[in-house]
Amino acid sequence: MDSKDENTKFPQYRRYSNGLSYFKILSLTEFEEIKTVGEKSMKQHVVASQYPEKVFINDLLFNFKDFAEEISEEQYLAV
Repeated sequence: MDSKDENTKFPQYRRYSNGLSYFKILSLTEFEEIKTVGEKSMKQHVVASQYPEKVFINDLLFNFKDFAEEISEEQYLAV
């Protein structure tokens, strides 16, 4: 585990740059996603058990600048 992983505070919040998905990252292996489709929103809880899911969470935490942005808890809850 990388030292940046050990110092990460949770939850963390992200939003895709296109504004269609919002993420509440609960840990290095767990997150919630709210997808917006038209006027509807769908919430999904994911516990990462496979390597690609874990890489996705790592990217949301540390390599997100090209596809997402950091948001506040208030912005996440307003969806």
